[in-house]
Amino acid sequence: MKKFNGYKKGVNLGGWLSQCCHTTEHYDSFIAREDIEKIASWGLDHVRLPIDYNLVEDAEGNTIEKGYEYIDNAIKWCGEFGLNLVLDLHKTAGFSFDKGENESGFFENNALRERFYHLWEKLAERYSKYSDRVAFELLNEVTDKSYITVWNEAIYGCIEKIRAIAPDATIIVGSYWNNSPDALPDLVKPYDDNVILSFHCYDPLIFTHQGADWVDGIDVSAPKSFDEKEINPEYFEERFSAALKTAEKYGAALYCGEYGVIDRVSPQDALKWYKAINAVFERLDISHSAWNYKQKDFGLSDKWIEPVIDELVKYL
Repeated sequence: MKKFNGYKKGVNLGGWLSQCCHTTEHYDSFIAREDIEKIASWGLDHVRLPIDYNLVEDAEGNTIEKGYEYIDNAIKWCGEFGLNLVLDLHKTAGFSFDKGENESGFFENNALRERFYHLWEKLAERYSKYSDRVAFELLNEVTDKSYITVWNEAIYGCIEKIRAIAPDATIIVGSYWNNSPDALPDLVKPYDDNVILSFHCYDPLIFTHQGADWVDGIDVSAPKSFDEKEINPEYFEERFSAALKTAEKYGAALYCGEYGVIDRVSPQDALKWYKAINAVFERLDISHSAWNYKQKDFGLSDKWIEPVIDELVKYL
């Protein structure tokens, strides 16, 4: 299978420029140059940087220049420490995977999709000069299967706009059901040879999201320990099978842009889960980026994981 070179193993910077309080005070305090240095010390080769459109646009779509400066800083710091970067649009006007964001209409409204294309044109104009170390991820976690026809059309429409500006940029796309590997077969054929297919994995949710009151069907009162008979490399290989077949069909590389364990899991059990999934990433040459560097209930730099972090980073 084709490899996503330079992006073998990374970590997300979720909560900094996305899924956050969009204030200067927050942006200035959440992530600093020292955090990028720490990530590099873990032996990783890239970060995935989620951004919301609110960072760089106001409600009417006018540019917020100050917001771009935070992306600029992330790219600069990554360059200093030899890291690549995935620029991930986590929320666009009219759509977010998080219903609490109250964004709607993207898949029904042509004007919102045109705004999405225009935002990516602006991002491409600004960052195409870094195409050797910055990849573009069009949109995070399309939700409903019913959106796939419009989403496939939007993928081609957006990539066509980007390619006119950034012909060499690597572009990442995922499918519905929140980037489920099972949904990749319904994704449109890659636009060209520099498109990466993405999926996310938090399986089994009953383990990785135990206690998460925002997930339907999770018993928040029932802790679940790691069971190596249930959660093992064979389990993950089966979970990835549809994604693998799709990547092989198109000669494309695979990228698991998010995977991780909630901070309600014991550090020792979290380590076991990371070992099991990493064994499959390594064997199948699947590039990957853990969720999350800091906070967001999954933080790998937070106190809960300290007892095992020196060992765990070997399996990121």
